Amino acid sequence: MDLTNLTPAWGSVKTKKRIGRGSGSGLGGTSTRGHKGAKSRSGYSKKIGFEGGQMPIQRRLPKYGFKNINRVAYKAINLETIQALAESKKLDKVGRNELCEAGFISKNTLVKVLGKGALTLKLEVEANAFSKSAEDAIVAAGGTIVKL
Repeated sequence: MDLTNLTPAWGSVKTKKRIGRGSGSGLGGTSTRGHKGAKSRSGYSKKIGFEGGQMPIQRRLPKYGFKNINRVAYKAINLETIQALAESKKLDKVGRNELCEAGFISKNTLVKVLGKGALTLKLEVEANAFSKSAEDAIVAAGGTIVKL
């Protein structure tokens, strides 16, 4: 046995159906496309969402709502999360870098600190935005806030 007498397994390779090569081939005439209609024409491609002439669903349903292009999306981080992070890593400053390393946010995420939970440590907290209750709780614990 050598490379010259290797062949694929029987039945694994099929010959391509050669259509439109005369009536003697059995696949001439309409070339397996049937008679007339859009699908028999060259260059036919079905439009996206085409439902055979029936009114498509995207035209049957009404339009509603809008997308506010000026919306600023913040990732909400609660005080209890900041407290737990500061306790576990023994931090005196919690900012974007610390939150990113801990896996709470990604590199370019905007952060808003919310007031859920209690803060007992004196921390410097750095974020893009703060809720009023979070600001009050951080200052009451003796910490400072830094708005980016």
